[in-house]
Amino acid sequence: MFAYPVLPSVRSITLIATAILTAFPGFCQSAPNNLQPSTTTPAPQENRRIFGIIPNNRSSPTLHPYKPLTVSEKFAMGARDSFDYGAVVLALAAAGIGQAENSNPSFGQGTQGYARYFGTAYGDVVIGNMFTTSIYPSLLHQDPRYFRRATGSTWSRLGYAMSRIFVTQADRGHSQFNYSEFLGNATAVGIANAYYPDNRKLGDNFSRFGIQIGLDMAGNIIKEFGPDLTRKRNHQSKPGGAPKH
Repeated sequence: MFAYPVLPSVRSITLIATAILTAFPGFCQSAPNNLQPSTTTPAPQENRRIFGIIPNNRSSPTLHPYKPLTVSEKFAMGARDSFDYGAVVLALAAAGIGQAENSNPSFGQGTQGYARYFGTAYGDVVIGNMFTTSIYPSLLHQDPRYFRRATGSTWSRLGYAMSRIFVTQADRGHSQFNYSEFLGNATAVGIANAYYPDNRKLGDNFSRFGIQIGLDMAGNIIKEFGPDLTRKRNHQSKPGGAPKH
């Protein structure tokens, strides 16, 4: 999954979670009539950005026919996500939130302090991406991509998207526990202790790990339903399309 910069506090996560949970019931009510995808084969192309910013190189429209990635492709995928302008934008935003909340007092304020916040946030992105997308998937022969279900009820697709945090595709073509997700994020959290001197307690580590897993799960949900929302929006914007509400 795409590694997001670790937000500095549970309060920040709560605000994001509240926004998602507030929007989702309305989405569920409209999904059966307006967003039910076709039972035919999904389109072969996926939008490579979420909300126009977040890199989405790891989303695939279908699992069949399955073709595993080579080691070089896994590393290229991790690099694309890490060295993308969207990753920089997210790190800049996380740095601003962190400095505003003074989540790492030793970093200080002002330009120099902001630079430290940005450097650590961007480090979270790069280290997390490389371990969850490239290093562990290569060592464990697992596929880091998210394969959309794209058919079925809203709730069945929601359950599928959430479950992909725990279950992934092996290079040999069968499902197995997603060791790469958990080992990759755990490794990234451990390394982060080297540059987060104010947050090295065991509780801080568990918090960062849980936040990243939660963000990855939210990312899966967006990848599953995002293309449907995009199609609906594009249809409404065309002449003769359904009127906007």
